[in-house]
Amino acid sequence: MNSKDISTAATTLAQNPSMHPTRRRFIIGSAAVASGGLAIGLNLMPTKAMAQTVAAGDTEVNVWVVVKPDDTCVIRIARSEMGQGTRTGLAQLVAEELECDWAKVTTESPTPGQSFARKRAWGEMSTGGSRGIRTSEDYVRRGGAVARTMLLQAAANEFGVPVAELSVSSGVITHTATGRKTSYGKVAAAAAKLTAPDAKSIQLKNPKDWKIAGKPLKRLDTADKLNGSKVFGVDLRMDGMLCAAIKDCPVFGGKLAGFDDSKVLKMRGVKAVLQVNPSAVAVVADTWWRAKTALEKLPIKWDEGPNAQASSASIAEHLKAGLTAPGDYAGRKEGDPLAAIAGAAIKIEATYSTPFLAHATMEPMNCTARITADRAEIWVPTQNGEASHAALAEASGLPLGQCEVYKVDLGGGFGRRGGTQDYVHQAVAIAKKFPGTPVKLMWTREEDQAHDFYRPISQCQMSGGLDANGNLVGLTVRSSGQSINAWLNPQAIKGGKDERQLQGFWKEPGDAQMGYTVPNLLTEYAIRNTHVPVGPWRGVNTNQNGVYLECFMEELARASGKDSFAFRQALMQNHPKHLAVLNAAAEKGDWGKPLPPGVHRGIAQFMGYGSYSAAVAEVSVSAKGEVKVHRMVLATNCGHAVNPGQIAAQVEGSVAYGLSATFYGEITLDKGRVKELNFDTYPVLRLPQMPKVETVIVPTYDFWGGVGEPTICVVAPAVLNAIQAATGKPVRQLPLRGQGFTFV
Repeated sequence: MNSKDISTAATTLAQNPSMHPTRRRFIIGSAAVASGGLAIGLNLMPTKAMAQTVAAGDTEVNVWVVVKPDDTCVIRIARSEMGQGTRTGLAQLVAEELECDWAKVTTESPTPGQSFARKRAWGEMSTGGSRGIRTSEDYVRRGGAVARTMLLQAAANEFGVPVAELSVSSGVITHTATGRKTSYGKVAAAAAKLTAPDAKSIQLKNPKDWKIAGKPLKRLDTADKLNGSKVFGVDLRMDGMLCAAIKDCPVFGGKLAGFDDSKVLKMRGVKAVLQVNPSAVAVVADTWWRAKTALEKLPIKWDEGPNAQASSASIAEHLKAGLTAPGDYAGRKEGDPLAAIAGAAIKIEATYSTPFLAHATMEPMNCTARITADRAEIWVPTQNGEASHAALAEASGLPLGQCEVYKVDLGGGFGRRGGTQDYVHQAVAIAKKFPGTPVKLMWTREEDQAHDFYRPISQCQMSGGLDANGNLVGLTVRSSGQSINAWLNPQAIKGGKDERQLQGFWKEPGDAQMGYTVPNLLTEYAIRNTHVPVGPWRGVNTNQNGVYLECFMEELARASGKDSFAFRQALMQNHPKHLAVLNAAAEKGDWGKPLPPGVHRGIAQFMGYGSYSAAVAEVSVSAKGEVKVHRMVLATNCGHAVNPGQIAAQVEGSVAYGLSATFYGEITLDKGRVKELNFDTYPVLRLPQMPKVETVIVPTYDFWGGVGEPTICVVAPAVLNAIQAATGKPVRQLPLRGQGFTFV
């Protein structure tokens, strides 16, 4: 399903978010109210009648908070949890305004079907682009504030005093003058009968006064992961469930020509062999292993189509042509960079390249579906519950109101499980052949690697000019590569222009602004699409553009004869937030101080997803090309720091993910097929290779930025610049294992 399809379906939903249910607890509200609890939601135009209905237990009111008689506060989280800690961070924000007892906080989530029925009470809630907190912080905090206001008013009514005479702490309400006390659980039922105030009229707390938010509190979703009780999509078991394994044409754009199922159908446990769509075949059996084993023995004929001769070499030539082709999109043109460079005392040119990358989520794609004549349900790890809801409706042929998505926590997402809902379509198509029976589709690792929506391949030609004093007078950036929007969101490409691919080079502040002021500047992007599907990958284009800009800045700094840190500082005086994180990383990273023999430092800065990042890497390189990353210091300014401990954890995860890509990550093609089909040929970082990571958080409390993706973009260039310091030679092509380096 492409983004246009999703957008159309989501418009029917009223927009395009994602919800997060826990499978055991998605049915909520009426039970809580019937037992004397209170369901409170954020509604910009609430009515007394709606609140009274909730109190009667008949309906719910755009619920964010459920207060139980025992004072437990259940906070509803509409974002997906995939290890990034969004569930805990959002709960902290709601609890902060609610003034409840954090020790008595639990979470649960609405389903996309519930959201549809309530006209999208939970707003835009897809989980990607590091938006989990930054684009919902305002309305979730107001949801907590509305709940607090109603609970206090109920207590005031009970005491017969003005609400201004009450205070609340940890869910205990106190009348200061008399010392009388009550609790949220005791006044919840009465509060449910009140008219909710206008959420926009409530003054939210100053972040500097936070007591729950802003603190490094422990995650709320850790225990079941540690004791093994956590159920991911691949773990799901249901009575009477069948299992399916699938194989798609190994060449993108190819088709299924035929198969012989005569022998396979006789194998133990096999129920059916099905053509799922024009390019895929699946085996359904009583266990997944039997389905997989039978599929491996199934004789299949493929029509590989026109892309059967495509290779990494032919794709590289296609991109290379984009570096010099005229008439492509110019993102920024300031001054006369070509003339400035032509007249410069020192001229530097370099061409960089980065490969396709797979998401390599620990949990392969999977979806369990149950379809009847009038009901369609799926249990799925998804970053976008409403995209899954729309895909389910489309694939089942049933209206959205007869469809439901039960989200399970993800075993990794990184952008793969967002707008691309191919596995949902497949699962539903298979389950339709077994009405009323749950069917779990699970991809093999090889299928997951071979049919990803990869991070786009890209090349970039850079040129710069320095004057006699080593000052940068002109810079040109020419990127050539595949467009994500061309695959998933073609309406975003206007007149052949795709600004998304120039993330980090933008002039406008706010999301991905370039942090340098150059008197003469040109940035360009040439769209050079291939037959390989592409999509968002944790950090997306900032990772590639961060390498291009920061590694070239290193080459310019060395050509100028200036210190790498000082060279950057001079260009960043008009970008104080960029400069602040660079300074913080340099200070914490001991820039300029002596290092052990053989160890060298590299530095980099970049911006993405609304946050500012910088890094210093300490690296050694042996005569044999053995690279050891000893230490990395990363500084980030995400505006508001909701959970500093979780920010540090995200930074550490960014280092692991970024180093894996830097040293190993590469998807190559031969005869139209992906070659790297498992972790033996697509390695990831191993524990002994992980460096010491130190995080410096420098929040300015004046904006909301992302956390999950921004710091990845400075990992690779900091390490590559340290390697250049060690060897005296720049590295212009990734991954490092293809350039004569080994990672130790």
